[in-house]
Amino acid sequence: MKFASLCLTTLFVLLTSARADDPTKGTHLLLDSRVIQSTQNARLTLGTVEKHPANPLMAEDRPWEVRFDNLYANVVLDPADKLYKCWYSPFIVDLPSKGLSIEQRHSTRYRPPPGREMGVCYAVSEDGLKWVKPELGVVEFEGSKANNLVLRGPHGAGVTCDDAEPDPQRRYKMFRAEDMRYSADGVHWSEAVASEDTGVRSDTHNNMVRGPDGKSWAGFVRLFNKSGGVRERVVGRTESADLKHWTKAVEVLRCDPENQAYAMPVFRHGDVYLGLLAVIRTKEDRVHTELAWSPDTATWQRIQAGTPFIGNATNEGDYDWGCVYAAASPVVNKDEIRIYYGGSNGKHTSWRDGFLCLATLRPDGWAGYEPVDDQSTAIITTRPVTCSGSRLWITCDAHDGGQVKVTAFDESGNVTGSAVVTRTGTRVPAGQLEPLLNRPVVLRMEIHNAKVYSFGFADAL
Repeated sequence: MKFASLCLTTLFVLLTSARADDPTKGTHLLLDSRVIQSTQNARLTLGTVEKHPANPLMAEDRPWEVRFDNLYANVVLDPADKLYKCWYSPFIVDLPSKGLSIEQRHSTRYRPPPGREMGVCYAVSEDGLKWVKPELGVVEFEGSKANNLVLRGPHGAGVTCDDAEPDPQRRYKMFRAEDMRYSADGVHWSEAVASEDTGVRSDTHNNMVRGPDGKSWAGFVRLFNKSGGVRERVVGRTESADLKHWTKAVEVLRCDPENQAYAMPVFRHGDVYLGLLAVIRTKEDRVHTELAWSPDTATWQRIQAGTPFIGNATNEGDYDWGCVYAAASPVVNKDEIRIYYGGSNGKHTSWRDGFLCLATLRPDGWAGYEPVDDQSTAIITTRPVTCSGSRLWITCDAHDGGQVKVTAFDESGNVTGSAVVTRTGTRVPAGQLEPLLNRPVVLRMEIHNAKVYSFGFADAL
């Protein structure tokens, strides 16, 4: 068994050099097509998210929270004080939906009022489930500063907690297509610093992420494609090295005129970038969230395009029947991934109540390979990957009697070890590879009644 594609080894060495503080460092997600050399009777399918039984976690219960709308939430688990923090953007001047029955909402058209205004609010939580809206005394609303507003006016603000930033006054960053703001505490923000050259205005959930080099930034905005006489929403991308001068935003992802790309929070997980793509079904006027991935923030692929990753409730009036907008960005804990999202019980352009909600995912469980024919074994073979640790691990779900047999090959195609995994788990030991340390290794996984999400290497498990 000979594997000649060793020119890719250098690529994977670079890809595994993630930041030291990245909890997903060294993780190879199998959804990354660059990892896969061949498959047999195997298909890549989305992972399973579970909506939390405590949903909804937060509702429109303050006078300045007239309409959560899409919420545009940004949630982080701040490592400095181990506190969940959320910045979200309700319309603070709007028409309320509270008290309207479903029949009234159907019979009366919602029209945004003159003077409609958005604000940015701040909430905190010790466990990520019970949220507190503190009285900050920062922004005046109807003659009082006893509220949790941190700004009035900005639309679609994306907030990042940047621990790689050397200037403590810029630890928190707020990105919009038009401008940047900075903060030391996430509550008191600088004046807006105009962003140059993006060529677009904020009209969705703007967000940004560090690029593969760890220095430049990629920002994600909304553009409109007008070809064919249809005005279609698409995801745009802009880039900056200094957070002031930006490239002109260009299209990087689109769906189709009836299922449009509304917004896409982007984040890094292991070797790849993932996008939680909000798709608006224009005929239904409802929104669900799909999953996309990119090797570099510029080239994107949808996973099971058209299939919701976080779908809508089935009964009109339920907290996320109408819309599901993922927050930026997921919180990766040891035992689960938390995906916060804005849900609403009505259609996108209609009367609706909004909520902060939570969906959870098993570690690395974004998407994985499983057999097409359940009665047969699926086989996936990786391209050469640098063995960066003496022990191999995989993350998988093994169903009744299921198993994953993993065989390792060196650069000459010689078998150097094999192991059989028969249990569901995260970072389950799958063989010792001391002879291959810092050398290319090819893995063959034979999957029976199981699903495999990721693999990696470690010196101890």
